[in-house]
Amino acid sequence: MTLKKFGFVVFVVMIGQFSRAQEGLPIYSDYLTDNYYLIHPSMAGVANCAKVRLTARKQWFGQDNAPALQTMSINSRIGESQSAVGAIVYNDKNGYHSQTGAYLTYAHHLLFSRNEIDLNMLSFGLSAGAIQYKLDETTFLNEGFDPLISGIEQSATNFNIDFGFSYHLIDFYAHATVKNVLNNDGINSNANGVFKFDNLRTFLFSAGNVFNKIGSEWSYEPSILFLYRDGTKEASIDVNGKVYKDMDFGKLWGGISYRRSLDGAEFTEGTGVSSQKLQYITPFIGVDYKNFVFAYTYSYQANSVVFNNGGFHQLTLGYNFGCRKKKYECACPAIN
Repeated sequence: MTLKKFGFVVFVVMIGQFSRAQEGLPIYSDYLTDNYYLIHPSMAGVANCAKVRLTARKQWFGQDNAPALQTMSINSRIGESQSAVGAIVYNDKNGYHSQTGAYLTYAHHLLFSRNEIDLNMLSFGLSAGAIQYKLDETTFLNEGFDPLISGIEQSATNFNIDFGFSYHLIDFYAHATVKNVLNNDGINSNANGVFKFDNLRTFLFSAGNVFNKIGSEWSYEPSILFLYRDGTKEASIDVNGKVYKDMDFGKLWGGISYRRSLDGAEFTEGTGVSSQKLQYITPFIGVDYKNFVFAYTYSYQANSVVFNNGGFHQLTLGYNFGCRKKKYECACPAIN
């Protein structure tokens, strides 16, 4: 086997594993930068303002074809009704593999409290969208014939839906979402059957509470997120802490997130076999300045065996518009 063919085989294995973990919109820690709608469709229009959010993520600076992700989302209530709509578009690239997707969302919010001062609300959301997958094989091998390589840019498109609900009770919240509900039989494969799998279903559950003393400028928000991928039986958990400080111009906030995979990956070390579990430490900081939102997120992979020691950088820009008067007596930044 030539060096180039060996490199291609290694690449196929790596991309296959990555694709199984990241089909659809990747789930990083950007939901903590006032962006829960990216992962939970039931959060569309839940706030008293319509929201636009842009994110850009770059991994492994200095590496060719390093992973990069860009997202744009918008969501808003429909007038004064209990219904809301939203939309998400994104572009995700990792080496020779890329995907571009777009989703449309409908959400409905049921208020159970007797008035709008005490927050007690159950929300449902449904997103439907299409994802186009591409694998660029045009530069893989330039010598001879290889049956595994077509030498073209292969692509496939599939349709899927996400469904979930959210519950807000004063300062407490919980979300549950099923992403990629539908099976896509055989559509996610190339002509040779490489990368073929049809179950992209992902289950998400998150919960948290905001603590605030009456009259204090400070608020504290611990939260968790549990993720389970049905097709690969992978699971991970995020443990998060976030702090807010009210300012004359808006709000300063920041925090830290710790993600740990519950499944280990084996690798050779000397003459033996070792294993490690994926760990991310992600500090983040942001500011709400009038109707604008600015945030920076840095993720560091805290494992002994990594592809690159560099961190993963992400910027979030947001704008709130069409704001209504704050209704609820609660420390609930996602709502008020």
